[in-house]
Amino acid sequence: MVPPKVYNVLFLCTGNSARSILAEALIGRLGKGRFRGFSAGSHPKGSVHPLALELLQSLEFPAEGYRSKGWEEFARAGAPELDFVFTVCDDAAGEICPVWPGSPVTAHWGVPDPAAAEGDAIARKRAFVSTYRMLEKRIGLFTSLRVEELDRLTLKRKVDEIGELDR
Repeated sequence: MVPPKVYNVLFLCTGNSARSILAEALIGRLGKGRFRGFSAGSHPKGSVHPLALELLQSLEFPAEGYRSKGWEEFARAGAPELDFVFTVCDDAAGEICPVWPGSPVTAHWGVPDPAAAEGDAIARKRAFVSTYRMLEKRIGLFTSLRVEELDRLTLKRKVDEIGELDR
């Protein structure tokens, strides 16, 4: 018996320090072995935002292994073949992306940048929780799709619709 396909999903953002990291963690948990998550940025910050790691730890995600990296890492020979690529910030959506191996289905799922939140520590933490919840809703809907049963055009329409939630 052939094991079921595991779909590779790349989440892109400019800095790859908060939103895309949260999405990478979420797809691993919500995807229940059907999806493998990755994240990258067009201009990576070089480190993961401490509040993103704090939130992941508080929700009992493994907080190690996440790193801020450039998207060119996923366009090189030997990179995982991507099935889906989602931009989670408006800046990355407007940039010229590399050609991804595997011709993945793409969509824009813009969410607010919690790293840009102003105010006291509580307000900044709330921003991270709010962004996490938006991503959790979208990724939950995405992982509930019967991806293997949908044609490419239907898949594209559905992931675009998911990206329009809460906008």
